[in-house]
Amino acid sequence: MKQGQHLSMIRSFHLADWFTLGNAACGVGALFSMMSYLQSPDVLHLFFACGLVALALVFDILDGRVARWRQQSSVLGRELDSLADVISFGVAPAAIAYGVGMDGLWDRVILIYFVACGVSRLARYNVTAETLALGSDKVKYFEGTPIPTSLLLVIVIAIAAVYGAIGNHLWFGMVHIGPWQLHPLVLMFAVSGSLMISRTLHIPKL
Repeated sequence: MKQGQHLSMIRSFHLADWFTLGNAACGVGALFSMMSYLQSPDVLHLFFACGLVALALVFDILDGRVARWRQQSSVLGRELDSLADVISFGVAPAAIAYGVGMDGLWDRVILIYFVACGVSRLARYNVTAETLALGSDKVKYFEGTPIPTSLLLVIVIAIAAVYGAIGNHLWFGMVHIGPWQLHPLVLMFAVSGSLMISRTLHIPKL
C-alpha cells in the first residue's frame, strides 16, 4: 500500500518539478561541501559549494521555463520550489558565510536573520501570488528582492576566497560589540535579508 502511494506521488510530479529537485540537490550538495571544507581546509570544497549554489540557480530558472513551456503548474510545484529555494539560496549561503569565518555570535544572529527573511519572503510570495498576478496566470512583479539574489553574496565570498580573504583575513576584519565578535562583511547578509522582506520594493518579474 505504502509503495503504491509513493509511486503515485512520483507520478504526480511534472517535468519542471524534477528540475526543482535538482535545485534542492545542489543546495544540499553545497552544505556537504562546506562540511568537507570545515573538516579539511581545502579551498576547493568552498569553490564547489559556491559553484553548486550557482548551478541551483540554473535549475531554478529552468523549472519555471519548463513549466511554462509544458503549460503545467501546480500548488505542489510552487511549494516544492519554495522549499528548494530555502535550502539553496537561504541556508546554503548562510552556511558558506559561517564556514569562511563569519562565525562570531553577532554574525550568527545576522545569518539567522537572513535565513528567516528568506523563509518569510517565500511564504509571503506563495500567499500573495494570485493577487500579484492581477487576474493573469503569471505574477507581474516581486515584492522585495527574490531569494536567489543571494547568489551575489556567494559570488562576493568566492572572490574573497580567490584573494585569500577568508578565515582570519576576511575583508573589513573583525570588531567586538560587547563581549561578542562581528565581522562587518556579514552585514551584506543583513542588507540582503531586509531587501527580501521589503513591501515597498517592487521588482518586475521577467
